[in-house]
Amino acid sequence: MAAEKASRLLSLHGLFPVYKPPGATSAQTLNDLKSRLLREAGLKEFTKKRKQMLKIGHGGTLDSAASGLLVVGIGDGTKMLGAMLTGSKKYTTTGQLGKATDTLDASGSVTEEKPYDHITREAVEAALGTFTGNILQVPPLFSALKKNGKRLSCLVREGAEVEAKPARPVVVHKLSLTDFQPPLFTLDVECGGGFYVRSLIRDIGEALSSVASVKDLIRTKQGPFTLDEETLREDRWDIEHIAQALQTSATPPEQACKRLKTSEAGETVVQS
Repeated sequence: MAAEKASRLLSLHGLFPVYKPPGATSAQTLNDLKSRLLREAGLKEFTKKRKQMLKIGHGGTLDSAASGLLVVGIGDGTKMLGAMLTGSKKYTTTGQLGKATDTLDASGSVTEEKPYDHITREAVEAALGTFTGNILQVPPLFSALKKNGKRLSCLVREGAEVEAKPARPVVVHKLSLTDFQPPLFTLDVECGGGFYVRSLIRDIGEALSSVASVKDLIRTKQGPFTLDEETLREDRWDIEHIAQALQTSATPPEQACKRLKTSEAGETVVQS
C-alpha cells in the first residue's frame, strides 16, 4: 500500500489551489503540505533527497499575515508557476486609517498615528482613481524582495540598515471601495504581478493627508484559480484530494502554462 501511494504521489503533475491560513508564511504552508504528502506516501523522513523526489512549489508569496489562495505546482506543474507570478490577481483588503506600522500591516509595530476624521467616503473614492492603471509603487521594506541574495524582511529584522527599493511600474486593473466604516475601509483590488497591497494602503493614507495600514488581506484569485469550495483546506491536503483537484480544475494546467497576459482592457486573456 505504501509503495502504491508513493508511486501515486510521484505521478501527480499540474497546478491546484490551496488555502493559506493567516499567520503562516507561504513557505511554511508549502512545507506543511509537502510533509503531509510524504508521510502519507510512507516517505516519513523529510530529507533533502526525498524533498527533491517530490517537486512542489507555489506561484507567488502571500504575506504571512494574509490568508487566501495559494497556487501550488506539483511534479511537472512546477514549470508552470512562472505564469502565476505574472498573471492577474485579486484581493479583498481592509485598511485602517490613522495608524501606520513598520510592516504596513497589523502584524507590525505602530510607527505613526494621525487624525482621520476629515476623511469621507467620497474622498477615498476620489483618491482611488490615482492608483488605477499603470502606476509607480515603492515596495515595502518588509517583503520577499532581496538584497545581496537575502530577503529585505530578514535584513530589517536583523537590524541591518536597508534602503527602500526604488519605485517600479505596476498595474492595477480594477480598484473599488466596498465598505467605509472609519477608521476601516474595504477595497476589492485586481492587479498584475509585483504589486503590493500593503504599499497601496500606505499610499492611500498619505494621499488622504493621514496614514493607513492593512488590517486584513485575502487573496481571492490568482490566474485562472479562485478562492472557492474547490480550494483545498488543510483537512483535504492528501494525495486523493490533490489528484481530484488536478482533474477537475476549471482551467487545465496546460492552458495556465501557455499564457496569462493582461489585455489593455485589464482582463486576463489566453495567449499562445
